[in-house]
Formats: sequence, C-alpha cells, structure tokens
Amino acid sequence: MVGSSHEAMHRIFQKDPALLTRALQSVLRIPFPEPREFAAMNVDLTEIEPIERRVDTLLRAETDDGAYLLVVESQGKPDERKRGSWPYYLSYLYEKYRCEPVLIVTTQSSATARWASQPIHLGVRGCPSLTVRPFVLGPDNVPVIADEREAAQDVPLAVLSAMTHGKGPQTAPILESLAAALRTIDPDSAAVFVQFVDSCLADPRAQQMWRDLMTAIQYFWRHPLAEQVREEGREEGREEGRALERAESVLRTLQWRGIDVPDLVRKRVLASTDMDELGCWLDRSYRVADAGELFVEGA
Repeated sequence: MVGSSHEAMHRIFQKDPALLTRALQSVLRIPFPEPREFAAMNVDLTEIEPIERRVDTLLRAETDDGAYLLVVESQGKPDERKRGSWPYYLSYLYEKYRCEPVLIVTTQSSATARWASQPIHLGVRGCPSLTVRPFVLGPDNVPVIADEREAAQDVPLAVLSAMTHGKGPQTAPILESLAAALRTIDPDSAAVFVQFVDSCLADPRAQQMWRDLMTAIQYFWRHPLAEQVREEGREEGREEGRALERAESVLRTLQWRGIDVPDLVRKRVLASTDMDELGCWLDRSYRVADAGELFVEGA
C-alpha cells in the first residue's frame, strides 16, 4: 500500500514510465525522443564516503538518440538544500553511467512549482560554471482531466491530474471521471492507481469523496490493497452503522457539489437502512442537479 503523498507522486512513474516522457513532451513541450524501452535503476547514489544520497525514482530510457536517465523528485515544499543536492545527483549520475540525466520535479503546490522551476546557477554571478534547469510537473501545467472519455483515453495521465489537482472546485468532476475510467483497465493496475490518488489527496473532504466513489463502485473494498481501509470499516460494527455512514456519504457529496439539501430529503436519506438503496442514491449524488432527483429512477 502506498504510504504517503510523497511516495505516490513519484511511484506513479514507476508504474507507467511512459507517462513520464509523455508529460515531458505534451505538458512541458520538451522535445524528448520516443523511448523504445525503460529500465528501473538503483536509486541509491551513496558513495563509498559515509554520505547517503537517494533520489525518489530513477529510470533509464533507451531512445534512438541514445540513453537518458530520468531522475524524478517529489517535492512537497521549497527546500534550499535541494539547490545543492540536485546538481550533485545529475553530475554523479552522468559520471557513473555516461548518459544524459534529466531532472523532473513533481509537486501538488503551485508555490513549490514556481520555486523548483527556477534555474540553479553555481559559480560566478552572471557567468555560472554550472546551471541546472529542473523540469517541473505541477498543478499549473498538468492538464485538468474532468471528462470521462478523456480520462479513459489515458488513465495514468488522469491519475496524475487527480494527484496534482486534488483540491478546489474541479475536484468532483476530476475524481468522478477517473473513477469511471478505472473500470476500463485491469483490476491490479486500477488498485495501484486507487492507492496513489488516495495517498495524494491532502484535502480530507476530497479524500473522503474519493473513498465514497470507490465504495459506490464496490471496488476499493474488494481489492487486497484496500485491506487497511476495509478493516477500518469493519470496526464500525453493525449493519446499522454502515448504513448510516453511507447515508452521510450521500449527503456529504451533495454538499460538496454545492447542492441544497432540504430537510425532507435529509431525513429520508438518514432513515434508510437499505444498503442497495443507499448505494443507488450515492451513485446519483454525483450527477443529479437537484437533491430531490436522488429518488427518481434513472436520474
């Protein structure tokens, strides 16, 4: 199970290395040559000296223009120490493998993206001996994918979109589109992507919405990678408690989407103990325009 937002932000590229070069080409407009194959490499850059240095993800991409080392660093906030370690990583890797290193920084923060994208100049001011220009993937340049068909066309990119845009007014359509797109790929890959998104959603409301979506399609609870969350659900105990939790998910989704919930609707939802009925209402809560439409067949 993915343990943190930091881990998820670079492991998605281990799951689908081609997403990394596609992002360089289509998001950052970098003329990166088309890779023929990828190979995962040892991320440990420790020297014989007792100084431990590790990158988050290191991939070797073989292209018609030669081999490249793709160095992925997930950055949660500005860290001035990186302005020394990133040039070191690239120089060390070039010296060790004699192929071109490419630094890609991923972040969920616009402020961190602006900081990370600044060139690192080492040497005489105005005439540096070494300049490092990180390529940054973040909320300001990763596309917002909030359409189900678009998400299904490139599920890994839709996952990256959810991971970088998982807060704000577009959260609901982004997550809904991705949830639908996950049905179109193999269950094992979908399970990994579910965990990436769950780990990266820092906004508690967005994370709860994502878990509600996964509950609604009865997927998240079925896969072994979701065992931890399933155990938390078992602790709720009786059927009555689970029905109440699902009813609250219905109301929470409507509230998140800005839909007014009259008292009569609220009371009817909270009074239900039928899990199938509540599941239908939860499905509809993501698409209805009026709370009363929850109870309309086919809405």
